[in-house]
Amino acid sequence: MTYCVAIRVETGLVLCSDSRTSAGVDDVSVYSKMHVFDTAADRFMVLLSAGNLATTQAVTTRLERDLVGADRNLNSIPHLDEVARYVGELSQQVQSDFSGQAEQASGMMEASFILGGQIQGQPHEAFLIYPQGNYIAASRAKPFLQIGETKYGKPILDRMIRSDVSLERAGRCAMLSMDASMRSNLSVGPPIELLLYRSVALTPERRLFFDADDAYLGALSRSWAEGLNRLFAELPRFDWE
Repeated sequence: MTYCVAIRVETGLVLCSDSRTSAGVDDVSVYSKMHVFDTAADRFMVLLSAGNLATTQAVTTRLERDLVGADRNLNSIPHLDEVARYVGELSQQVQSDFSGQAEQASGMMEASFILGGQIQGQPHEAFLIYPQGNYIAASRAKPFLQIGETKYGKPILDRMIRSDVSLERAGRCAMLSMDASMRSNLSVGPPIELLLYRSVALTPERRLFFDADDAYLGALSRSWAEGLNRLFAELPRFDWE
């Protein structure tokens, strides 16, 4: 399992992912879930992935290969929503190639993706691509998208994220959402990757990596826990207290 989140604010995009694919007493595997593509200068695209590792790796490999050997690729498609459709179609093809009928029925080969980026002259966008190949877009009313182990990190996003918050504030919120997921589920874990993209730049503003013992990651987690404890102590008392 994994956890990935993308936040679309007015000034740009925040994308955050963990790197754990399995967890147990003696079995922890680490693979990056954030793939930034080397596209043409008029566009920027990054893909977050969750689900079956064989499927996600095959899809990203095919996307890279198509860039140098196919008429339809990340550079030739004129709109980002059409890129999302293209990724969904590739995912469906890979799942079909890998799966027998039993695996397809059980969803063993399924994968989900979040595509974020911008094509010059168009708005920055983010799309959640489902295992079935269909997709939805982030919007002003729903400015964040999640895949993987989503339930633990969602409450803070619901409370804190609006489309008018700053890129840095959205980045901190994404990190706290990741921290909540790591605390509640062993299958989500570091290294954590965080990417901040400012609109029209067509290149990442910041791409950060946080290991388990990273000083900032630890300080952020401690400060959040201490702040919650202080707020809890200030909550209104029951009448009989």
